[in-house]
Amino acid sequence: MRKVLCSPGSYIQQEGALASLADEYRELGEKGAYLIVDGFIDKMYHDEIVSSFDESNTPYHYEVFGGECSMTEVDRHRALLGDCDAVIGIGGGKTLDTTKAVAYYAGLPVIISPTAASSDAPCSRLSVLYTDDGQFDRYLPLPANPNKVIMDTAIIAKAPARFLVAGLGDAYATYYEALACVKSNAITMTGGHATNAAQAMAKLCHDLLIEDGVKALAAVRQGLRTASVEQIVEANTLLSGIGFESCGLAAAHAIHNGLTVLEGTHAYLHGEKVAYGTLAQFVLEDRPTADFEEAYRFFRAVGLPTTLAGIGIEDATDEDLLKVGELACAPDDTMGNMPFEVTPADVAAALRTVNELDAVIK
Repeated sequence: MRKVLCSPGSYIQQEGALASLADEYRELGEKGAYLIVDGFIDKMYHDEIVSSFDESNTPYHYEVFGGECSMTEVDRHRALLGDCDAVIGIGGGKTLDTTKAVAYYAGLPVIISPTAASSDAPCSRLSVLYTDDGQFDRYLPLPANPNKVIMDTAIIAKAPARFLVAGLGDAYATYYEALACVKSNAITMTGGHATNAAQAMAKLCHDLLIEDGVKALAAVRQGLRTASVEQIVEANTLLSGIGFESCGLAAAHAIHNGLTVLEGTHAYLHGEKVAYGTLAQFVLEDRPTADFEEAYRFFRAVGLPTTLAGIGIEDATDEDLLKVGELACAPDDTMGNMPFEVTPADVAAALRTVNELDAVIK
């Protein structure tokens, strides 16, 4: 049996790490760094981002992210690369996925610097592509993980608290999707089966969320960097990233992708929709009541959605939810990693049941 664990070349988590970005780049290239920066982050941290390049006379080309991780945006940056010999992404999940895709098509090394602990995407050898109007398009598997992932916890602690909450939702799915994939003996996105190490990381991720999630959120709401924030940054990013990639995705993320077919969900973050998808996976699996109680309590404590209204589709019809199920059960999505057959009607019923359970589970 082939077992595979993948990880970034280096994972660096440090207060003020962005100030050393040029030094990190020079270990990979010398002709120039191509920077793709989230628009909001550009307004907040432009001078801090470029300072190490300007002070060391390190060449760079700076572009602001267009807003959607689509092939249109990827192709725009590819056309602007010039002689740059490494790509650096600074911002949120879609900025980083675009950066990884640009580097892949150009055959260049890549540095990822998330400015929030909002998803497990930074460490992975994967980009999630969307259409220009925000609907899920396809997964883009990459041949390698990022060369470096740089987490500046001073900046992350000051990010809007909602981003950390979304990261908690994305990370919470990791352990339960891993369990499903191990049970079904699924082939992961790394082309092998889960290692014991990856399973242990997925479990540790879950345990840290329960222990430190609420405490970290309280600190981040005040822009503070505490020990609990450091723990959750690692859980949301590194542990969840390796856990999902080297154990596998299942219903929770497939349902997230299905939810993108409904326009009402587009205002909600990836992790918020994944959280609801996790609850729906629980229904599909008929997990023990104790698991539902833990999940609903934790989600309510940190502000993750437990109702259809919480993801913008309170008035969804049965037909709408069936459309979600049809996309979630697409042959090229991860629903097939569940250890039993799941139909679009099963998904629709699970989505509705999660909403109803919110009034029952205390």
